[in-house]
Parts: sequence; structure tokens; C-alpha cells
Amino acid sequence: MPHQTATRQQPVRVALATRPMNVFRSMTEARRNVLSIIPELSTRAPIVSGRTGRRWHMLTDPGAIRRVLLENEAQYPKSVVTKNLLRPAIGESLFIAEGAHWRWQRRTAAPVFSHRNVLNLAPVMTRAAERAAARIAAAHPRAVNMLDEMVTATFDVIADVTFSADGSFDRAKVHAAIDGYIAEAGRITLFDVLGLPDWVPRPGRIATTDAMAQMKREADKAIEARAARGPEGVPDLLDLLLAGEDPKTHRRMNTAELRDNLLTFIVAGHETTALTLAWALYLCAFDADVQAGARAEARAVLGGRAATGADVARLPLVRRIVEEALRLYPPAGMVSRTARAADVLCGTEVRPGDTVIVPIYALHRNHMLWDDPDSFRPDRFAGRRDRDRFAYLPFGDGPRICIGASFAMQEAIVILATLLARFRFSPVTGRTPEPVMILTLRPQGGVWLTAEPLDGGAAPAA
Repeated sequence: MPHQTATRQQPVRVALATRPMNVFRSMTEARRNVLSIIPELSTRAPIVSGRTGRRWHMLTDPGAIRRVLLENEAQYPKSVVTKNLLRPAIGESLFIAEGAHWRWQRRTAAPVFSHRNVLNLAPVMTRAAERAAARIAAAHPRAVNMLDEMVTATFDVIADVTFSADGSFDRAKVHAAIDGYIAEAGRITLFDVLGLPDWVPRPGRIATTDAMAQMKREADKAIEARAARGPEGVPDLLDLLLAGEDPKTHRRMNTAELRDNLLTFIVAGHETTALTLAWALYLCAFDADVQAGARAEARAVLGGRAATGADVARLPLVRRIVEEALRLYPPAGMVSRTARAADVLCGTEVRPGDTVIVPIYALHRNHMLWDDPDSFRPDRFAGRRDRDRFAYLPFGDGPRICIGASFAMQEAIVILATLLARFRFSPVTGRTPEPVMILTLRPQGGVWLTAEPLDGGAAPAA
């Protein structure tokens, strides 16, 4: 059994709940930081159950999680709260849909994210990494909010690989509408907890809904224009989806289905990777020794150029840093399901209608599953991996595992390696980020670092 061996300073973490909360306290805490309602006990026990308006169970036992996400996943659909939060933005897309409607969309979209297609899109990531490095260098010697820089970089990537650079889609409007909706939609209201339908107006979301509606109309026009024009050059995600067909039913996505899935990819494809990169840079600044090792690796592989898709396999330490950042600060820090039928999990009765939660943040810091779980130790991902696969879920698992996981990993490694080869990152005193989950796990206050430019990355440091 893993044991606690921490002897040094640890990176920032969320203060989890040490006593039960009533429904109103839970609502208050959830609107501030959803992760703060996770019981601290979840980092040391396989299941924690309670009632906050309705019965709930939090699972950190890999076997029970496997049953919910894989073996019996049809009996555990996404929770009503999750659907109510996201449906106004991304409709009945892959992330929201259930049953047959989900299956045909998944079959249609899966080939889009094949290894070949992801590798073909790598030059877009390399160009975004170059632009990010140029912006950071231009800011020297001022401190830089790396969260903002990484959001810009990853939005550049997803905009280029989704709609190419054909000018048919107003990037600024898309970005503003999505960011506005995420900022407000992720704040859970009492209506959400009570499971009221999403047509019941939520205070604070009405203004963002208008912006989303306008953006959807523009997206529909862009999709129809592309369908009429056809692809040019290397196919982007829209081209690939337009050409996609369910191999079983031969059904193709209509304009609304294409738009909702593209918006899903845009939201997930830039927000989560940007957060992973921002947290990875925070951790590298936190641990100068790890940063120095990764810099030496990146400079030895890259010399003075930016990373490419072909370099990813030769950057194992950079990959491990990304994996450890995803463990400590998983962008989706919590997922929830609603039980459709009676079940037993970890010896606990689960009734129809109960909410079953996988607190991924607590799972990744569970003392029964990880040595020194709150410490930054990328080498825990080196060598043979004998841990249960359901102990580490940065992209989920089972049939609904993130369809863009390989895309996200390639993008994160390309950008992080390029930056580590060119700069020495240091923390800014008094500007430590706070991990706060609204819809995703963000570094509240930003990730402020100084970035000292190196000598062009032409050779490893002696």
C-alpha cells in the first residue's frame, strides 16, 4: 500500500471539507469552488456517502469506478446537473448525448482523431508554440500571466484546426462568447441541484445565452459555406467531420450536429489544454530541478527550433511533467452520474436516482493509491505502470473517454517543450495561484512567472 513520505514543500492544493455541509452551505461553497465540497475523507477512503437534498456517493475505489464508467456505464448516465450546465452551449453533442444518439456520433467522430490525422495537425501546434514564445520574449523582463498566454496559444490551435484560417468565423466573438458562458455556466445554482429543466431561466446566464445564440448562427453559416466550398489543403476538423459517416447507419451529421460537436471540441480543446499547460509551467517554476532536467531534454532534442509532432516521442520527461500536472490539477476535477437502477458499490447500497460522483481531484491524491500524493513527482510516471488504470483519469475512461486525448497530449508536449527550451521560468513572490474549480480547475489569480530568455536553445546547458 502506498505510504506518506512527504518531507518537502508541496505545490498549492484545495482545502477539502472536514465536516458535513447542509444544502445551503454546499451551494455557497460550490459556487465559490466546487472542489471544496469534497470530503477530505475521500483521499483516504474508497467511498464516502451522504445526503445534500438527494443521496450521493463519492468514489475513489478504482474497481467501483470501473463499474460505473465501463462495466455498467449504461446504468450511470451523466447527471442532470451536468447536462443543465452545458446543453445551452453545446446541445446534444458527444459530451451530452446518451444511448444510441451518443453512439452514432462517437462512431462518426472517432476516425477524425486517428493518430494520422492528429499528427497531420501538429504543424498548427508548432506555429502556435512559436507565437507564444515570441510574445513571452517580448514581455521580458516583466512578469507574464502564463494562464492568459496558454489560453491564447491553445485557442489559436483549436481555431486553426477547426475552421482553418479561411476567415469564415470571427475568432474574437467565438472566444468571448465561450469564455463568458464558461465563467457563468459553471456556477451551480439551486435550480441545477434541484434538477429543474434547462429552459427554466438561471439568474446570470441570460446575457451569455444571447451571445451563444449569435455565435451558433455564425457557426452554422461557416459550416454551410465550407460544405459548399469543400476542403483546401490539409483537412481540418470541420472537413473531416463533414466527410464523416457512421459506419453502421451511414448517417451523417447535419449542420446543427456539426456545430454542436465543433463547439464541444473548441471548448474542450482549448480550455483544458491551456489549463494543463499553465499548471505545468507553475510546477516547473515551483521545482527548479525538474525544470532544469526538462530544459536539458528539450534543448538536446530541439536545438533552436520549436517542437514538432515527430519530436513528441523523444521528450519523455516533458510528457511526464504534463501527466503529473494532469494528476495534481485535472481540468475536470469531478464528474457525476445519476444511478438508473439499484446497485452496490464498495458494499454501499445505491438507489435509483442517487448521484454517484467520481471526485477525480481526490482520486488523484488518494493516499491508498499514490505515494506522497500531494507532491510534484513526475518520475512516478516513469517505467512500468502497474497502477490500476482507473486510479488516474485525466481524460475519463470507458466508452466516454475523451475523444481528443491524444490531440491534447501532443499539443501540450509541443508547446511545453518549446517554452522550456527557450526560457527559465521563476515564480513571482506573492502571486501563488489558487486552484478553483468552477466548470474546470483553474489557477485563480493567474500563473504569474518571470521568463528569462536563454541563448536560443542551440545546445544543452553544461
